[in-house]
Amino acid sequence: MLVQKQLLNKLKDFGLNTYETKLWTALLSRGVSTAGELSDIANVPRSRSYDVLESLEKKGFIVMKLGKPIKYLAVPPKEVIDRVKKRVVEDAKQQSELLEGIGNSDVLGELTLLYDQGVRLVEPTELSGSIRGRSSIYNHLGMMINNAQQSIVMVTTPTDFVRKVEAIKSALNRAKDRGVKLKILTSLTTETKKAAEQIKKIAEIRHTDSLSSRFCIVDGKEILFMLLDDTKVHASYDTGVWVSTPYFASSLSALFESEWKQASPPGKSA
Repeated sequence: MLVQKQLLNKLKDFGLNTYETKLWTALLSRGVSTAGELSDIANVPRSRSYDVLESLEKKGFIVMKLGKPIKYLAVPPKEVIDRVKKRVVEDAKQQSELLEGIGNSDVLGELTLLYDQGVRLVEPTELSGSIRGRSSIYNHLGMMINNAQQSIVMVTTPTDFVRKVEAIKSALNRAKDRGVKLKILTSLTTETKKAAEQIKKIAEIRHTDSLSSRFCIVDGKEILFMLLDDTKVHASYDTGVWVSTPYFASSLSALFESEWKQASPPGKSA
């Protein structure tokens, strides 16, 4: 039986390895079959077939029929999807409860102490890093915002502004509740109007056409800036650089403040 490689790769999203995928699709094509038959059809070593089929049975993909020789019955794919979905939800709930428990335990305190001690040993010039992938960039930006104590200034493009509001709105809101001052410069267009409405009570927003860049400065010392044009790069290749440097941050902040004075509030943009 020939199964397209593309289909086999997609089935890995079900949480199956290569042998499991091959044997399951082989059984789907037969309905009922023995381990030996499935091994031959799927080109899986017979020495592995029984273990793999047992794994599929535990995951709810197949049913073992009573009698000899032992035969296996395929579970309808729709039922399998429902079972996988249920298992993913249950696993996520357990993981969430586990992490929440760790967050409320002495373990977090001990890990934080180790981190604080380690950071004190690091030279300021070494507090830098390259971050690849838009999702990772937003995660790091969210962490910076969560740690902000005084100020956050941000310059971003219209398309990235919309994405940032979706990704870090909660973090920005928490920062505002802590008394952190937030300023955002972007090109206010019809594209950004809805996103700007969502956070107008959280951050000051002004329109600019002069700065076509993306960066964020936190507390006048920590910077995250992007290296590529977000309209011309795939999300997975987007790259940011994070540095902790009051010297560079002060220069970049001066540039921001100069542009901020000339920028116009929402509703007054050109």
